[in-house]
Amino acid sequence: MSQLAPGSQTITEQRVEERYETGDEERFSHYVPKAKLLEAQVNGTPVVALCGKVWVPTRNPERFPVCPECKKIWESLQPGKDKGPDR
Repeated sequence: MSQLAPGSQTITEQRVEERYETGDEERFSHYVPKAKLLEAQVNGTPVVALCGKVWVPTRNPERFPVCPECKKIWESLQPGKDKGPDR
């Protein structure tokens, strides 16, 4: 049996478990037109991102980093009337 020496410290390991839903293995948020995103969220219809990904948005995109391909495409576009993409 081992004992701690007087004055020694105990190290406690903290474990953080992040839970993802089915489909979260693709951990990016994508750029889509704001009107299409709102319509898709309300009606459950698919949207097409700048990178070409097609999906039905159901999760909070704030949890994930921006898709590098969407970001690259967005940055290459000329500035227009829109203030920016929605993720």
